[in-house]
This record gives sequence, C-alpha cells and structure tokens, in this order.
Amino acid sequence: MKPISVFSSATAFTHKNSRLYARRLIAGAAKLNRNRRTEQTRMENVSEKQEERDRRSSPVEEVALVVPESDDPTMPVMTFRAWFLGITSCAVLIFLNTFFTYRTQPMMISEILMQIAVLPAGRFMSAALPNKEVKLFGGRWRFNLNPGPFNVKEHVIITIFASCGVSPGGGDAYSVGAITVMKAYYKQSLSFLCCLIIVLTTQLIGYGWAGMLRKYLVDPAEMWWPANLAQVSLFRALHEKDKGKINGVSRMKFFLIFFTASFLYYALPGYLFPILTFFSWVCWVWPDSITAQQIGSGYHGLGVGAFSFDWAGISAYHGSPLVTPWTSILNIAAGFVAFVYIIVPICYWKLNAFEAGRFPIFSNQLFSADGRKYDTTKVLTPQYELNVPAYNSYGKLYLSPLFALSIGSGFARFTATLTHVALFHGRDIWRRSKAAAGAVEDDIHCKMMKNYKEVPQWWFLILLCGSIFFSLVISFVYKNEVQLPWWGMLFAFSLAWLVTLPMGVIQATTNQRPGYDIIAQFIIGYVLPGKPIANLLFKIYGRISTVHAISFLSDLKLGHYMKIPPRCMCAAQVVGTVVAGVINLVVAWWMLETIENICDTEALPSDSPWTCPKYRVTFDASVIWGLIGPGRLFGSGGLYGHLVWLFLAGALLPVPVWFISRMCPERNWIRYINVPVMLFGFAGMPPATPTNVASWLVTGTAFNYFVFRHRKQWWQRYNYVLSAALDAGTALMGVVIFFALQNMKIRLRWWGTEVDHCRLATCPTEPGIVIAGCPTF
Repeated sequence: MKPISVFSSATAFTHKNSRLYARRLIAGAAKLNRNRRTEQTRMENVSEKQEERDRRSSPVEEVALVVPESDDPTMPVMTFRAWFLGITSCAVLIFLNTFFTYRTQPMMISEILMQIAVLPAGRFMSAALPNKEVKLFGGRWRFNLNPGPFNVKEHVIITIFASCGVSPGGGDAYSVGAITVMKAYYKQSLSFLCCLIIVLTTQLIGYGWAGMLRKYLVDPAEMWWPANLAQVSLFRALHEKDKGKINGVSRMKFFLIFFTASFLYYALPGYLFPILTFFSWVCWVWPDSITAQQIGSGYHGLGVGAFSFDWAGISAYHGSPLVTPWTSILNIAAGFVAFVYIIVPICYWKLNAFEAGRFPIFSNQLFSADGRKYDTTKVLTPQYELNVPAYNSYGKLYLSPLFALSIGSGFARFTATLTHVALFHGRDIWRRSKAAAGAVEDDIHCKMMKNYKEVPQWWFLILLCGSIFFSLVISFVYKNEVQLPWWGMLFAFSLAWLVTLPMGVIQATTNQRPGYDIIAQFIIGYVLPGKPIANLLFKIYGRISTVHAISFLSDLKLGHYMKIPPRCMCAAQVVGTVVAGVINLVVAWWMLETIENICDTEALPSDSPWTCPKYRVTFDASVIWGLIGPGRLFGSGGLYGHLVWLFLAGALLPVPVWFISRMCPERNWIRYINVPVMLFGFAGMPPATPTNVASWLVTGTAFNYFVFRHRKQWWQRYNYVLSAALDAGTALMGVVIFFALQNMKIRLRWWGTEVDHCRLATCPTEPGIVIAGCPTF
C-alpha cells in the first residue's frame, strides 16, 4: 500500500504543478498581449499626433521652415504710427519710382527700402509720442497716439502701404505708361480727369478679381507664394530676439553686414565701373567680328560667356533669384537654353527666318525693309489711326528675329498656361469651388486666421462694379480720346476674369507670372485694327487689372502668414492704392508738361536723361498690335503668320507631360515639369537680355539647389535675409548716386563707363544692307 500512497502523492503533486504552470503560462501570455496592445495603442496615439501635427503644419517645406506657427491677437495693428508711416512710405516710393521711370537708365525702388527705413522711425515714435487718446468728430472716432512698443504687425501694414507705391509692372501704374505714350508719342490732348479715372479704375478693379479668388489663391496651403517668404524672413530678423546663432552671427547682424556691402558695392556698377553690369569679354577677344559680337554681347546679342556682376542686372526682370524655387529655375533654364542657344541661332544663321539677316539679332526697335528704324509718323493720320495708303507706299514693318520669336513664345505661353492649370489643378479648383461654402480642412495658418473677422464679399463687389461703371463712362464721354467702345471694355473685363485664376495658380506655386499682354493686344488688334490708343486701353483693362489682382492676392497671403486681420489689410491696400494712383499721375503729368521734348530722342540733347526707354517699348507694342495690326503681320500672307501656330502648340505641350505623370506616378520628378514656366524663360526679351536671364539662372541655382541641398540650416536662416539685404542696399545706393552725382551732371568718362564694347553686335549681315557704322557685305 505504501508504494501506491507515494505514487498517488507524486501524481497529485505533479498535477498541481501542471495546473499552476498552465495558469502562469496563460497569465504571462495575457500580460504579453496586454503589453502588445498597450504598445500598439501608444504607437497609434503617436501616429495620430504626428498626423495631426503634419496636418496642422504647412505641407510646403519652405513655408514650414520660415513662417512662424504662432500668433498674438492682442497686438495693435492699425495705429496712428501705422497710418502715418504707411501713407508717407507709399507717397515717397511712388514719387521716386515715377520720377526714375522716365530716365535713360530707369530704376525701380522696391518696398524693401521702406521696410527697413520705417523700423527706426516706428521705434522712435513709440518712444517719443505720449500715451494719449485723441478724439475726433465729437468723440465718435478715438485712437491712442502711442498704444505701446512698435510691433511686427504694424510693420507689416506699413509695408503693405509702401507696396502700393511699387507697381507690379515696375515702379509705377502701367496706365501712366499708356498715358505717357498718348501724350508724349502720339501728342494727344488729354483731360486730367479722364487720366485719373483710368489710373484708379485699372488698379481698383484688381481688388474685385482678388476678392472673388481668395478661396482659391490665398487660403489653400498649396498656394504658398514663394516671394513672400523673403518678406517673412526679414520681418522675423528685424523683430525676433535671435538667441540661437550660427557661427556667432544673428540674422539682424547678417542683414546689416550684407546691406552695407551691397550699398557700397553698387557704387561700382552703378557709377564708377558700369561695365560690370554686363561683362561681355567675347567682344574684346574678337573686336572686328560681327558674328562673335552677336553671340557674346550682353546688351545686343545672345550673351554667351557674358555675366552680370550687378545685383540690379541679375534681378531686373524676373525678380530675386534667391526666392524662386529650384524646380521653377530648372524649368525656366530648360526653356531659355532651347530658345536662346538653339532656336534663335538656327532661325538667324541657318534659315534666315523672317528675313533676319537685314536686322540685328536682338533689338526692341521697329525696322523697315532696308534695315533702318521704322518712322511711324509717316503712316499715322491726325485722328491717330493707320493711314493705309501711306503704309502701302512706305512699306512693311519688320522685327528683329529674337523679338519676333519672343512674341511667338507669348502665344504658346498663354494657351499652355490654360491647359496646364486645367489638367494639373482643375480637380483641386473644382473641389474648392464645391467646398467654398462648407468646411474645408485647413492648415495651422488658416486656423489662426479664423480669430479675425473676414472681409465681406460685398466690399469687393462694390469696388469691382464701381470700377466697371466708371470705365464704361470713359468709353462714352471720352470716346474720341480712348478709341475703345463700351463693348470693348466689357470684352476686356471678361478676358481678365478668364485668365486671373490660372495666372494666379502659376505665380502662387512657382513665383513666375506668365503674362498675356501680347494676347490681349493681339485679340483687340484684330477686332479694332488701326487704332493704337484703343489697343493700349484694352491692354490696361484686360491684362494689367489681372497683374494688379495677383499682386493684391500676394499681399493678402503675406498678411495670412503674418496673421494680419483681413479688414486691416483691405483698408491699407485700398487707401494705399488711391494715394499712390493720385501721386503717380500728378508727378507724371508735371514731368510731361514741364520737361521739354521728354521722350523724344530726336529732339533731346545727346546727354539728356529723359529718353524714356521703358515707354518706348510700350509705344512700339501699340504700333505693332494697334496701328499696323496683327492681321498685316501675323495674318494670312503676313511675314510672321506661321508664329500663330504656336497657339495650338502651347495648348498641346502640357498634355503628354500630364499623361506620363498619370501613367507613371512613381516617377515624382515628372510632376515638376511645368510647360508654361519653361516658356516663361523667353518672356520679357526684349527689353530683358539673355545675359539678364542667364545670370539670374546661375545665381538661383547656386542658392536654391546647392546651398539648399548641402547647407539647409544656413539657407533656412539666411537665404531670404540675404535677398532683402541685396535689394535694399542696391536701391539705397541708386538713390544716392542719382541725387548726389547724376542729377548734378557729374559724370565719369573712361573705358569702364562704356557699358558695352560690342559696337558691331547691332549690325545686319545680309549683303546690300547699308547701316552707318557697320561694314557692308
């Protein structure tokens, strides 16, 4: 019995341990599962938080690096200081820019100069003014003279005022350019009231378009407006306490160093050594070769080997290359190389297209068949219309080959822009259209802007309808002066409404604005041939109102980034625009009435500074598209008729790019191909030269590819600050040089002041064409 008892006890003990072991195993497994579930839950929470951070932050890396994701809604904005300094800055800038634009060497002073100058002025006012409340109109309107320290939001509003003194077209309202052409070139007698209405309506109508498109071009995070990041970076450098430093240099100190360096350096290309603007060494190597100088001249040729050591020359036509995304620079470079270094040489030397050998390879002048400058007075009637018998007797109008091909690229650029936006952004635009009245997922900046009252839509509608009404009044009351009938005005408004959105999308994402001024003038030239003044007015209302709308939208995005209340932005923009428009016209009117023979290069002394080269281009355009008309130049049988096919080519070019991007989504680089921006590489030539564009491309590549890729921390901290410093220093020295030296007729004359040593670059190459100073073949 004993063995059984022992066996039974052992069995019982083993069974008990087995159950205990099983319970422990089950408990361990349960604990392990609980730990796994806890870890999974934790990871899911981390992922959700990361997704939330990603969703709330900007999806654009450059914006996330530069724009602060914070706001202080208690900051005063529309203070007495802001109004006083803002209106003063606007008035000073528009006066200077209007004054400079008539000179042989025009210069545009940007708002960055005032952005820097008003900072010490604002801080002085905050220290000197009393903390006192002022009552006006029986106490119904009150404000405090000194509500506290000068803050960044006041600074932004002042800069918005100042920007109204800088037209997107280059320093003055484009409508004043049209008025200058009408008075100085066509010798028209105009009413000041008529001109004032033209100036104000062409700018204020842009607010109407801007107000309609805020939901599409300001609110979406993808519409990031790259140029605004330079402004944001500068504001932060001027106002934020910079604790962390790289190599011991704060952003403010960095700005002051390069501002001073830029200011001092510009004395060389601006006065002492102007040859640095375009360093055309090829012409020195082959001083007697027409072909070599046509290839190498920075001013009158293809600019091969030439480079600009002048920041004003680099940023003259495409703006600062430091604020343009690398993908846009790459697209522009592709189009520029294909156009300037392949297409133009083949057309000029191989094909002799458009009888090119009779004329310089690059010029903005108009020519007759014998290679001489075209005399428009011989084909103009006293009513400023085309004298057809005189035109048939005098002969056809000719263009330089690069000028003609640049016009053709404008045809392709217009249709390519519409197709590109429809294919690549059409779905998003449609989604935004449907969701405009409902809830849309916003980034952090949109969420913070909801703390402020939005501008009612009817404010913009009043500006839009009022501008349209007074524009139509002009067409009835001053119909003989403007030549544009009421239906032409409505046609111009319809065209502007059609193209503002796609143009805005391109600029908001690429920092480039493919213009369509050629298209506007082309269309009305067919509808109203032989009427150059009508052509000018149609261009103003059909294209320039779009330019102003895009400029206003860009300012709204700057206010969006800096958390400026929308109603404050609207007030600053409207008041600044009215002030700038009035001063702009008054200064231009004074100069046109008091400076004898202004803009008339035949009657002016050889050393006169008032030759108006900028407005000469405007006049030439009115002759091409208005006086002679596109039917004679680009119609059936016209010398440039084949260029019209580029309308169709431009519409088709974006299609294969879109198709490949849909078929091969894994190839991300395809989506960066932007055909309209490629075609923008041809834009502005002339008056822009290939050297302007090539120098811009090289500089932009250096900073926005190599520095951004290999020194991202430096780029994040200093890139936009450097851009602002170069702009401000160059502009300030330009002002000093003019008033201290050039205006006093203190001029240097030596080898380095001869801006281009390529005297043969403007010569024709066809046998039998005789031009003074050129060899005859």
